[in-house]
Amino acid sequence: MSRKRRGKAINGWLVIDKSRGATSAAVVAQVRRMTGAARVGHCGTLDPLATGVLPLAFGEATKTVSYAMDRPKLYRLVIRWGEARATEDAEGAVIETSTRRPARDEIASVLDQFTGEVEQVPPIFSAIKVAGRRAYDLARAGEPVKLAPRIVRIESLKLLRVPDADHAEFEVTAGKGAYMRSLARDLALALGTVGHLAELRRTRVGPFSEENAISLEKLATLGHSAPFESHLLPIETALDDIPALALTEQEARRLRHGRAVPVLPVASRSPLKNVTKGAIVCAMTEGKPVALARIAGGEIRPVRVLNL
Repeated sequence: MSRKRRGKAINGWLVIDKSRGATSAAVVAQVRRMTGAARVGHCGTLDPLATGVLPLAFGEATKTVSYAMDRPKLYRLVIRWGEARATEDAEGAVIETSTRRPARDEIASVLDQFTGEVEQVPPIFSAIKVAGRRAYDLARAGEPVKLAPRIVRIESLKLLRVPDADHAEFEVTAGKGAYMRSLARDLALALGTVGHLAELRRTRVGPFSEENAISLEKLATLGHSAPFESHLLPIETALDDIPALALTEQEARRLRHGRAVPVLPVASRSPLKNVTKGAIVCAMTEGKPVALARIAGGEIRPVRVLNL
């Protein structure tokens, strides 16, 4: 028999505006203490250097984290030219310098090389596992780390401004697994210099944006001014691009018990006509999500049941 988690049964999403210096894990721990929630997880780690949008999933929303992490992310970042650092961001020791500083038109001329499907080698100070160990643990211990290149997607890369010869600010929309530290390193090398990520702010993760984010400091005051739950977003917020199918209560009950539901009666009532075989759908009843399900073999089969 599984042990019941201690704490409040809270379900939904809370968007934290993470401050510089805090780890994502530390933010989760603080929020759990503040709210008393039984289960909290984060969506997409932000490095301590970075600030901005860190969506937190509470309770049953943790079952939708993998879907939210697949969504595009929007960043603003500053690259510092002329200094390569061990961590590829401003926190590491300087390991190489260059006197070359690219001009604005030179920077603009290479941006197309880093848009679309791009081959990228992750930073050695990353959470990727190498032979069962985190790359950053190996790097900190002074052990050699060799990471294989991977294909990532950069949807857009815009040069916003060049405040001085040493710095350039960009806006980036990227897919899952893209490292902004690697992008800063590779842009600098393409421009005949070296560089590192000096500043990073994430402004959006899929449907979660800085407009609906709250700081830890503000969250700490809510017990005295407003209920914490008023800032919670519904579980289905993370699923806004997944087709929703309305079920009857009887059909919903079958899914909740792990049983499949015939797709034709449901599809006949649905205005969605492009739901294809193998598609993931969000099964709903009375305006509430019941399960993430897959259409297969003429059935709607539960993948993750949401116990709400």
